[in-house]
Formats: sequence, structure tokens, C-alpha cells
Amino acid sequence: DVYPVGLGCMGMSFAYGASDEAESIRTLHRAVDLGITFFDTAEMYGPYTNEELLGRALKPVRDRVVIATKFGFKFDPSKSGAAALTGVDSRPENVKRVAEASLKRLGTDVIDLYYQHRVDPDVPIEDVAGTVGELIAEGKVRYFGLSEAGPDVIRRAHAVQPVAMLQTEYSVFERD
Repeated sequence: DVYPVGLGCMGMSFAYGASDEAESIRTLHRAVDLGITFFDTAEMYGPYTNEELLGRALKPVRDRVVIATKFGFKFDPSKSGAAALTGVDSRPENVKRVAEASLKRLGTDVIDLYYQHRVDPDVPIEDVAGTVGELIAEGKVRYFGLSEAGPDVIRRAHAVQPVAMLQTEYSVFERD
């Protein structure tokens, strides 16, 4: 079970201005104290640094929280922040590689919710869902989700691997 309100952690290391790690950790700890049990991150937030932050901050309460992270982008390692983003990549080998890297950055043995950050038009959603299904069977992931996906994609993915969650961005900074 998760508390009905979760904490999206993107702004702690990406997109909304300068980051303050100490303040972010205080915020994460306060959220747990208030009963928040769902925390959302992604490999692209930083890139990579947000998962590391959550892994460190939530380690003492890992057994009481649900951590969601996302996959599906490509990065240019010579750049940082949003400039590093070069496109989408949900090829099965990348989904698996990202899962292993996310597990290490989060300092955990299982990703509670693993979801595709954006639909990749070059990879059939059935392949993506099947790959996450394999990770679930291996015990590395608990649930599969999608972000910013339409009804047809959701139905096709769900036919292969049940879709436990759908994320649509809702932010006062992105009201369009």
C-alpha cells in the first residue's frame, strides 16, 4: 500500500533550478515522517544523480517506502543536465541495462515500480512490456508502468504485461 499522495523528486536535481542536496534530504526525510511512502525518480533526472540521492536518503527506511524510477532515454555522456538528453531508447537491451544501473544507484535489490518515461516510436510497446515482464520474473522489478502513453499503447502493453500505473505530468510549472 502507498499513501495517496507521493513525492515527485525531479526538482531536487533537475529542471526547476539549482539543487541543494542537504535540503532535498531534509525534504525526503520530512515526507517520510508525514507518512509519504511513494517516491518518484528517473535515470534522466540529473542524469543519474536523483536516483543516487534517493538511494542514500531513503536507505534507512527502504522497507517502508515504494520507489518508482523510469527508463527510456539516451544520453550524451559528454554533456550534463537537460543538454545530455539525445532522444529515446527503449530497446530491450537498454531497458535491462538501465534497470541494473538504477538498482545500483538506488542501492536496492528491487525496483518497486519501473516505467517507460516516454513511448519509443522505434520499439514496439509489446517488446518493452515483455522485457519489463522478464525483469519482474527475475525479481528485479515489482510492477510495470507507463508515462505519457495513450490508450492504444496502454492496451497493447497491458496485453503482454499488466500495467500497474500510468503517469501523466501534473505540475504548476507545466500546465499546458
